Amino acid sequence: MKTERYLTDQIIKDLEAKMVFVAGPRQVGKTTLARNIITDLRAYLNWDVPASRECILKYELPDTKAYVFDEIHKYRKWRQFLKGLFDQYGKSKKILVTGSAKLDQFRYGGDSLQGRYHFLRLHPLSVAELKVKTQDGLRSLLALGGFPEPFYSGSEDTARRWSREYRSRLINEEINSLERVADLGSMELLAMRLPDCVGSPLSVNSLREDLDAGYAVVANWLKIMERFYMIFRLPPFGGPKIRAVKKEQKHYHFDWTLVSDQALRFENMVAAHLLKWVHYQQDVYGYEYDLRYFRDIDGREVDFVLLKDLKPAAFIEAKWSDDQIGKGLKYLKNKYPGVDSWQISAVGSKDYISKEGIRVCPALKYLSGLV
Repeated sequence: MKTERYLTDQIIKDLEAKMVFVAGPRQVGKTTLARNIITDLRAYLNWDVPASRECILKYELPDTKAYVFDEIHKYRKWRQFLKGLFDQYGKSKKILVTGSAKLDQFRYGGDSLQGRYHFLRLHPLSVAELKVKTQDGLRSLLALGGFPEPFYSGSEDTARRWSREYRSRLINEEINSLERVADLGSMELLAMRLPDCVGSPLSVNSLREDLDAGYAVVANWLKIMERFYMIFRLPPFGGPKIRAVKKEQKHYHFDWTLVSDQALRFENMVAAHLLKWVHYQQDVYGYEYDLRYFRDIDGREVDFVLLKDLKPAAFIEAKWSDDQIGKGLKYLKNKYPGVDSWQISAVGSKDYISKEGIRVCPALKYLSGLV
């Protein structure tokens, strides 16, 4: 049975006051979510559909109480269009805008829409959203991924096939239509190479050598992949006090099924769950949360560091099975004794609090408390 998406109530509430922009990966369920909220089919206008595009360009919109504009950010004058529409109708018509190609990027430049919209990011399905209660449920989510189509198929074969087709379409259709990429073939090779690099700081120089491409070119491809919600990157946490590394970022995939190693796939899934929670706190409540990782020059590591107002709020280490508490986690807990510290495991059963005050438990217990 398919679940109601976690942003539904917030979108309905926000639409009473302003336009609502919903961004997120392609095929994460934005269109279905929008149609479940605004049920009048006439209200749905997709820029990629010629008939809808003509209605927008001619300003011949249907006489409905609400509008859903999908992928309208592909229209060069989309901001002016939405500003004029909102200024004309105000709260009398609900306006919901969805998009996958980093709809939020425009917020960091001059924003003619300031004060006229709420912005929300829709993420793949998660333990908390699906209300997963069993180990079998966790394994299914790990194997099938959090995108609705492959997850609800219940088939690992279907999920693998979907994942492969998804990556190809995203690069050769979506990215090709919006970005200037001279060598799509090499970019696709990069996309195929990246899952093997999950779990370690990502070296652009190493990738450049593998692909026989320039540093700036590879760095730009990675930025494009971020804009299109293929990957997300985490910067390192810390400074001289804890001898932390400063530059190289770690990366993860929104589609964690791309990662073949089970332990690293689990780490990727936990990263996606944490980022979903961080974005929810930012978008819905306005909190200043951030997600990073820790690694120092002595080789100590902690998978994830949650920051609130730039100060550590939680340390999380992801393990595949029951294992000794990581040295890096003990080190950070000693440096920041008041910070909540967790070591969670995919298939482990141990559940206790260590003498250092670190909570060790199965992943379900921790992930169920997110969003």
